[in-house]
Order: sequence, then C-alpha cells, then structure tokens
Amino acid sequence: MTISPTRAAQPDKALRPRRFVFLLLDRFTMISFAGAIEPLRIANRVAGRTLYSWALAGESGTEAVCSNGAAFRLDMGLEEIEREDTLLVCGGIDVQKATTRGVVNWLRREARRGVTIGGLCTGAYALAKAGLLDGKKATIHWENQDGFTEEFEEVRLTKSVFVMDGNRLTTAGGTASIDMMLKIIAKDHGDDIANTVADQLIYSSIRTDRDTQRLSIPTRIGVRHPKLSEVIRMMEANIEDPISPADLAEDVGMSTRQLERLFRRYLNRSPKRYYMELRLQKARNLLMQTDMSVINVALACGFASPSHFSKCYRAHYNTTPYRERGTQGAPTAAARVSE
Repeated sequence: MTISPTRAAQPDKALRPRRFVFLLLDRFTMISFAGAIEPLRIANRVAGRTLYSWALAGESGTEAVCSNGAAFRLDMGLEEIEREDTLLVCGGIDVQKATTRGVVNWLRREARRGVTIGGLCTGAYALAKAGLLDGKKATIHWENQDGFTEEFEEVRLTKSVFVMDGNRLTTAGGTASIDMMLKIIAKDHGDDIANTVADQLIYSSIRTDRDTQRLSIPTRIGVRHPKLSEVIRMMEANIEDPISPADLAEDVGMSTRQLERLFRRYLNRSPKRYYMELRLQKARNLLMQTDMSVINVALACGFASPSHFSKCYRAHYNTTPYRERGTQGAPTAAARVSE
C-alpha cells in the first residue's frame, strides 16, 4: 500500500533518507531492536520510497549476538558517523559488562559532534555511563530502575514507556521501541504514514511518552480494590523507610485487623509479609545490577542490620546476599568502566 505524506511533511529535507545507526551491545534484546528497525522498513514500503536507511554497528565490527543466541552481521565498528545520523544503543542482559570503555568513549565522541543518541531497553545505562543523560529525563526497563536510580542520581528517571528529551531518546524495552519510532515517523513524515505503519504492525493502541511501562497495581495483583491498591502503592514508594501496618491501615481509613484480613483474602499473605517481599525483590535487583556493598543494599531496602537482611534474604531466596552476587555475575571491578 502506497500513500503520500501529508502536506506539512513535504519539504525537500524528506528526499534524503534519515539514517539510523544501531549499536548492538553484547546480548542485546531482540524484541527492542526489531521494534525499532521494522517500523522504518515498513515506512519505506508504505511511502513507496526510501524514507529511512540503517546500519548495524558493534565493537567487534563483524558480528553481534543477542540474548536469544541469534547472531547479526555488522556493517561497521565504532567508527565516526554522520552528524545527521541517529544513533540508537540496543541493550539487553548484563548491560554493565557490555558497556565497555570503548563503547563509552565512542558515545561521548559522537555526542560532542552533536549526534542524536538514544538507548533501547537497557541501552539507557550505556548513555548514562557516558554522562549523556545528566540533567535529562530518561527511562529504562522497570526491572533495572532500582539499580539505575542508585548509580545515576543526575538522571531524571521516569517510568514512561519512552522519553524524548532534546537529542536524547530512551525506551523502556519490549514493544516500547515501536511507540517511539511511530512518534518519530509521524514527526518526520506526518500522521498518515505513521498510522499506516501501525496498521501494518497490527498495532492498535499507540502509546505516548505520558504512558507508563508497568501494568496498574489492580491489573498486576488481579484485584480491583481501591484501598488495597493504595496500600501497595504506599509500600512500593517507601522501601527504604518502611511504614508500619498500623500506619498504612490508618492512612486508608481501616483498622490493622481489617487490613490483615484484606491481604489474607486477596493475596494470601499478611501485609508485613507482602511488604518484606517487595523489599527483598528490590534488594535482589540492587545486588545483581549495582556495585553497592551488601550493607548499603540492606539500608536502601529498610533493613537495620546486615545480619537481619541476610537472614530474611536466605529465608526467601534460599541463598545469602553474598552468594547471590557471586553466582549471578554482578559487575566486578574488572567489568566497570573507567571514568
């Protein structure tokens, strides 16, 4: 199907294809990469001409392997690109290790030349490590937000599906790349082409940068009870300084016993147990994603002492925080990037 761009999108600048350079980090996530490159291909098809071109880059310059094991032949290494190009960093598993000194230096060099740079999925980590998101709004996959927040305090992290802050772009991962690329296509060539691309993708609900990446609390827990949702929201917002069950109950106009019954009925656990599981989940994220000491992880998750933290962690995960870090391959001094 071929359509014409809208009248507002017909200037001569559209005659030169806009090029995207995809930096494929080791073990990058395929769905985020595919969600970014496929809308470009489809845009060319529906427009009947080449609106976009692309190149695949990687540190080796020859091949990149994604997290599902598929290998991609690269077009280039870490070479200078055109200032008009858009550089998108595709991240995935163990992004700390994949963000090497060479990658960081290349990103900084291209940023100094004025290139628009974005991060898909955990690719935002590489941008932040290079200092390219300081003072900027950004997003990253919800599973990586705890560690990211602790390491990069200068970044204004959001829970949005994607963020476009000047010449810095970030997406939360998964299908969020599709939403951002549709936004870019609409800006470049009009809503008609962007909407047709969405139709080709059978993508019936286009999200904006105002949409959040995680499901609502009622959807996540499978229960639509406003007071239960509000209590869980308060718990999630107060991990470092936990609120007592009595205070939580009072804040939503219930007695402590009523709150206990509510949690038992819908979640089959006490409020105290549910809260503990939230704190331990954050602790596990920090252990696996940051270089924070175990004692600092404990404090960040509301535990008064490392011994109490270790005891609770072992009871829940059947391992100690120290062993968790060792077996999960958390970043080591050798893997960290020199500033």
